[in-house]
Amino acid sequence: MLDRDGYRPNVGIVLANERNEVFWGKRVNQHAWQFPQGGIKHGESPEQAMFRELGEEIGLKDEHVRILGRTRQWLRYEVPERWIRRDWRGTYRGQKQIWYLLRMVGRDCDVRLRASGHPEFDAWRWNDYWVPLDAVIEFKREVYRQALAELHRFLSADRRHRARGKEVSHGQAVPGTTDP
Repeated sequence: MLDRDGYRPNVGIVLANERNEVFWGKRVNQHAWQFPQGGIKHGESPEQAMFRELGEEIGLKDEHVRILGRTRQWLRYEVPERWIRRDWRGTYRGQKQIWYLLRMVGRDCDVRLRASGHPEFDAWRWNDYWVPLDAVIEFKREVYRQALAELHRFLSADRRHRARGKEVSHGQAVPGTTDP
């Protein structure tokens, strides 16, 4: 499914752990690393596609993550001609993506790269938040920069929210006492 400009609707997923490191997957039989991503099927919302792709590519379910935010608009990248399938040449230009930032609330052992019959990744690791900018294939680099820059505010807000929650739980009055 392509839009009228030749872009395939897609979702990108930035999954962060408690240390604000991000999931980085190695594509099967390649030395190419990327964030999970995938196409949006006809009739599917971007959020539905994101949860489907999360399950298919890394085996996580909605209870393993919490959505922190998403990009406001579609971010686009063009795929170089040599990477485009022959039958799509002339009509396909690239991907347009809505990016999601998720907080991993499950455990590392919940990640299952072989959750589907067609694994996308054969290895994974946690990386510092900005490292993927230097490691992703060149034609995706600007979209990654835009997505990470826009989503970073949600990561910062979540860190402040979690810190406030810890302060409140430690700073609550003991029942039966009054403040001086």
